[in-house]
Amino acid sequence: MIDEEGKQVGVVPVEEALRLSALAHLDLVEVSPTAKPPVCRIMDYGKFKYEMSKKVRTARKHRHVIHVKEIKMRSEISDHDFNFKMKHAEEFLQRGDKVKFTLVFRGREALHRDIGEAVLKRVTQSLEDKATIESGIRSEGRNLMMIVAPK
Repeated sequence: MIDEEGKQVGVVPVEEALRLSALAHLDLVEVSPTAKPPVCRIMDYGKFKYEMSKKVRTARKHRHVIHVKEIKMRSEISDHDFNFKMKHAEEFLQRGDKVKFTLVFRGREALHRDIGEAVLKRVTQSLEDKATIESGIRSEGRNLMMIVAPK
């Protein structure tokens, strides 16, 4: 048993431990039930629960959630637009988010998938030092997609 000041009292019968906790106007809490003999502590259980919930809240607050940001392009993208979108992709990657590149084909552009694949390969070359390819170039309907994750 451990008393309210944190001092180890030793092995005490249950009745004696309950009497000591009642004298201190605190609760007897079983801290480690699997130990032989089980470890109990005299403490304010409400305060203990509050401290534990506070630790959980701070851990949740400091956790970073990874989002998947999407950047859409066309196969006939200009150099300026391409560089602008790459700058945004780099910002997303620096924040720790994944980036999904979607290349959209309209009309007869779908016949020239090789042009679209060349644009996505240009993306991988542009981001090769900042990102790793999580899922390579794949076709979904009239679109080509690729997902990159931060290094």
